[in-house]
Amino acid sequence: MSRDEIYRRQNLGNATGLGTRCGLLLVDFVEAFMNDELFGALHIREAAYATAPLLEAFRTAKLPIAHTRIVFADDGADCNVFSVKLPGLRALTEGAPMSQIIPDLQPRAGELLVRKTVPSAFFSTSLAAWLRHQSVDTVVVAGCTTSGCVRASVIDAMQWNFRTVVIEDCVGDRAIEPHEANLFDMNQKYADVMLRDRFIDLF
Repeated sequence: MSRDEIYRRQNLGNATGLGTRCGLLLVDFVEAFMNDELFGALHIREAAYATAPLLEAFRTAKLPIAHTRIVFADDGADCNVFSVKLPGLRALTEGAPMSQIIPDLQPRAGELLVRKTVPSAFFSTSLAAWLRHQSVDTVVVAGCTTSGCVRASVIDAMQWNFRTVVIEDCVGDRAIEPHEANLFDMNQKYADVMLRDRFIDLF
């Protein structure tokens, strides 16, 4: 039996669709993930480039937008197991150039900026409450990496009972294999996965 037959037989991969109001979550599009010597790769840069029209569509529609950054304390006081596993993250402090959101996707007034020290944008942050306050019931996710902070944020969005959409060409990873595997898995269990232009046509 093929992979797709197994998932289909077990009735996975059902679409949740869009609710009544979408909010956009841009995960960790910071300079460090544009740099191959740090955490980046061409695929991530391509995803960032593809995200600019998506961001503009949300701004034009005047829908809620949230951005995330990984930010550790200058003195390392909040270092954690995540930063033990990935020691380079400790350099992503508030003022570090590599911790800044890239110019093309910079937040504007009225858009939420979430600082985090773990993969999920929701863990120990105000993001879920802010989205509820904005009457959002569908979280649309772009960012990096697909297998890391994007996936963690998508699972938590679902656990907060948001319908969740992953924009396939607006998420990226440093290798294509984890990117593709995690898109498949998220689409089966946690989110709807669709291409940017298809989503823009729908919403």
